[in-house]
Amino acid sequence: MLAAIMAEQDASAQADNPSAGTIPSQWVEQILDAAQRGACLRVRGGGSKDHLGDITRGELLDTRSWQGIESYEPSELVMRVRAGTPLREVEGMLADKNQHLAFEPPRYTFAATQDADATMGGAVASGVSGPARVSRGAVRDHVLGCSVLTGRGELLRFGGAVMKNVAGFDLSRLMAGSMGTLGVLVDVTLKVMPQPMVSATMRFDVSEAEALAQINKWASQPLPIDASAWWDGTLLVRLRGARAAVASAVQGMYRERRGELLAPPVAEAFWLGVRDHTDEFFVRARQAVMQAGQHGVTLWRIAVPPTTAPLGLHGELLAEWFGGLRWVCTPAPAAAVHEVVAKAGGHAQAFLSLNQGALVAPAAWSPVQRRLHEQVQKAFDPHGVFDTGRLWASEPASR
Repeated sequence: MLAAIMAEQDASAQADNPSAGTIPSQWVEQILDAAQRGACLRVRGGGSKDHLGDITRGELLDTRSWQGIESYEPSELVMRVRAGTPLREVEGMLADKNQHLAFEPPRYTFAATQDADATMGGAVASGVSGPARVSRGAVRDHVLGCSVLTGRGELLRFGGAVMKNVAGFDLSRLMAGSMGTLGVLVDVTLKVMPQPMVSATMRFDVSEAEALAQINKWASQPLPIDASAWWDGTLLVRLRGARAAVASAVQGMYRERRGELLAPPVAEAFWLGVRDHTDEFFVRARQAVMQAGQHGVTLWRIAVPPTTAPLGLHGELLAEWFGGLRWVCTPAPAAAVHEVVAKAGGHAQAFLSLNQGALVAPAAWSPVQRRLHEQVQKAFDPHGVFDTGRLWASEPASR
């Protein structure tokens, strides 16, 4: 069934976009050779996200040779980019037209490799969004289409270059967060957005519990809140939108909780630091992980319902997305973290750790979830070429 849907999507997309371009022949050769040898390939761009998941398996398939912006229509808010294109190049072109990627993809400049430079394919494949995700949507919400090389060496094209493309099952969004385990992203078509007219950041001195209650109260009101972050007794709230709306929100929030309006350069530096993990919290977390060594401290990325009460895990915490995303740097055992988070109705990912056993979340899937995963994996990659195990602690039960 899934294979038939994929074939239908491919034919539809090629009809809509007959000039989608060529593909790197060396990638096809490498995929077919790996399939024949029973080898595994690890898809990698700039390497800025090498710390995510278990990357010890697989021969390298480097995407950086496949660069370029294939098309950009500022008036239509649509851009098609080759997967190996540096993220900075894409954002530079968008900035010239006063536009941006609203999901704020991070570039982790602390990555171990000296040449780590985030690519557009990696930004989509990792599925990681920045501070504005709670208000602007996740990576997948901005993906209109993509081209993918499967484990058979076949090129599949999904979606299109229009925002109201609703034909068939939307498999293009499935690639966001797949971490290269389903195939190689060749190019992606993205929805871009105009830069916000006005931005302002308010700072408040509150406890964690007070911050969670207050930000969710404000989030339920018609306020132009774009992002939030709480750490060490301080809540910061970013507002973006029309000048009158932002000014009114600032005045109302000040009357309710007082607080302080940050100078624009200070606010911009803070949000960039949260996005790229160069802020003090993340610097200290990395230092704690490195100093503790193996089986010591782990930086966890925890997703829970925004209104969830403080989790009570020992260690430092930074909360984003109105409380929906919580970064916790803790020496607590992985099993204890997963237990606490599961009770809250969320899930936890070991984001940074020297304990390789903690880097991959346990595969606590239901039989239905595992069966669906295996069916999708087989449809894209029947020979297990991209089955690096990066998204699970153990390999799928069957092939």
